Amino acid sequence: MKERDPNRLSFRQKRREAALALLPSSALFIAGMLSMPAFLFNPSLLLRISQFFFFWFCAWLVGRRVSVLVTILASAGIVGFNLLVPYGLELANWGGFRVTAGALTAGIERAVTVEGLILLSRATIRSDLRLPGALGSIIGESFRYFDRIMERKGGIERKDPIGGIDRLMRALWVERDSSAAQATGSEPKRPLLGRLLLVLFVLAVWAPWGLLALA
Repeated sequence: MKERDPNRLSFRQKRREAALALLPSSALFIAGMLSMPAFLFNPSLLLRISQFFFFWFCAWLVGRRVSVLVTILASAGIVGFNLLVPYGLELANWGGFRVTAGALTAGIERAVTVEGLILLSRATIRSDLRLPGALGSIIGESFRYFDRIMERKGGIERKDPIGGIDRLMRALWVERDSSAAQATGSEPKRPLLGRLLLVLFVLAVWAPWGLLALA
């Protein structure tokens, strides 16, 4: 497993660098904002699940790190909490714990929605995002720190979590000056192909609404 890790990280880094060179961070952010209503207000659970997996693929495509285990555990927790308030047709009963169709469906819908929004943000919000104004600067700086924490969290070992967190914070502090300098510069120009791909991305997210209109 240790021999495969460098190759896997190299491949992810290549996808990340390709997306960085092709997709403008501001246009990527706008594409995410335009796509969010199509996902949030989708009345079909099956189509929303398809959007969820599309966001997952896009996050993978741009080289973002997404934990399958964390996603599954978080989704299971959301579904489990919803099952505590049973309603609808009873599907099973284990020692007084009732599993009902209404609570199960609502739990799955909420889990898909929450995790889907996280995946959408991972796919469309980058650390080099620059938003106007003082509030935009604060938000952009938060995104930059969050992105670096997510990329470096693998260095936190179970044997020494406190030391790993301390090393992570020190590394972020060292990078603070250079990242601040990058944030003040203008965003470099990207090829038109990147913007066309983002238009296709938004259209793909809204495509299920076309299926609903035809149904």
